[in-house]
Amino acid sequence: MEKNVMVFLEHQEGRIADVSLELICEAGKLARRLNGSVTAAAVGHSIGDALKEVGEYGCRTVYYTDDPRMAHFTSVPYAKALVNTIEKHRPHVVLFGATTTGRDVAPRVASALKCGLTADCTDLKIGEHRIKKTQYPDVLLQIRPAFGGNIVATIVSPESWPSMATVREGVMRLQRSDPPTTTQIVPEPCNLTDADFPTRVMEVIREEKCVDLKAAKVIVSAGMGASSPEALKLVQQLARVLGGVVGSSRPVVDACLLVKDHQVGQTGTTVRPNLYIACGISGQIQHRAGMSESKRIIAINSDPAAPIFDVAHYGIVGDVREVIPRMIKAYKMRGTL
Repeated sequence: MEKNVMVFLEHQEGRIADVSLELICEAGKLARRLNGSVTAAAVGHSIGDALKEVGEYGCRTVYYTDDPRMAHFTSVPYAKALVNTIEKHRPHVVLFGATTTGRDVAPRVASALKCGLTADCTDLKIGEHRIKKTQYPDVLLQIRPAFGGNIVATIVSPESWPSMATVREGVMRLQRSDPPTTTQIVPEPCNLTDADFPTRVMEVIREEKCVDLKAAKVIVSAGMGASSPEALKLVQQLARVLGGVVGSSRPVVDACLLVKDHQVGQTGTTVRPNLYIACGISGQIQHRAGMSESKRIIAINSDPAAPIFDVAHYGIVGDVREVIPRMIKAYKMRGTL
C-alpha cells in the first residue's frame, strides 16, 4: 500500500491558509522518504477554485467534502467528515496546522481514530524506531520543544495509525514546486445528518491583526531591556525609519506593553525577515525558535553573555537607549550621502 501524507486544508474567505500550504511543502519531503504522494483533505462549501492552488506546492489529490452546512468551521461536523475521509483513503501521516482550528479539530479526529497526536511540532522526519526486539520502519518522528522550551523532544507513535501531528505556523518553508503539480479534486460524499450539527454559525466577525509579522521584511523587536517608555519609543522610531514593523518578546506582551500580534517566538509568530533587530532581548530558546532563520540578525544587549548573540550575525553590547539613536542617525546620514 502506498504510504501517503495527507494535509488538512484550512481556508478562510475562499483562500487556503498559509499554514496549510507550508504543510504541503513539508509533506512533499516526507512523502519522498515514504515513496508516497501528497494528498489533502478539505471540508467546506464553494471553495473548489481555491483548492486548485495547492497544486503549485506539490499536492496531487484533494479529497473535498462540499456541503452548505459547513461553509464555516464547526468542530463536530468537520471532525466527522475528516474521519470519514481518512478511514476511506488510509494515509500514513496526517498533518494539521497548530492554529485555533487545527488545535480544535485534530484531537477530535485522533480520539475517533484512537491514534496518537503530537501538538505544536517544529520539525518532522521519517525514520526507524525500535521497541525491544521490534523494529518499526517509516515512522514519523515528531519533534517539538518540551519542558518550557528547555529541551527538544522527539515523539513517536509507531503502533497507532495514522501518525498525526499539528505543526506551528511559519516553521516550515513555503516554496512552490517546480514544475507545479496538476491537482485532482475528488468529491467526497457528506453522509452527515442534521443531528451531526449540534451548533450553527449565526454571524462571523473578523478582526484584522494590527501588524503582519510574517510578511514584514524588517522587524525591530523589543525585549524587557527595551521596555521603558523611552526605549520602546526608540524601537518604534527605528522600525519606522527602516520601513519595518515592531515585534517583541513574550515578557513584553505579558507585561501588556504591546499586544500579542507583535510577539515573536515559540508561543508567538515564527518569522524569517531580511533583517531582524533584537533590542534588549536576552534570547531564550523560546524566542530564538521564532526568529533564528532571519537572513540578517542584529542584537543589541547590555549583557555580553546574552544567548541572543549566539544566533546574531552582528552583535552590539550596549544600552539600547544609547545605541538606537546612533543607528537612526547613521541611517539618515547614509541616505544623504
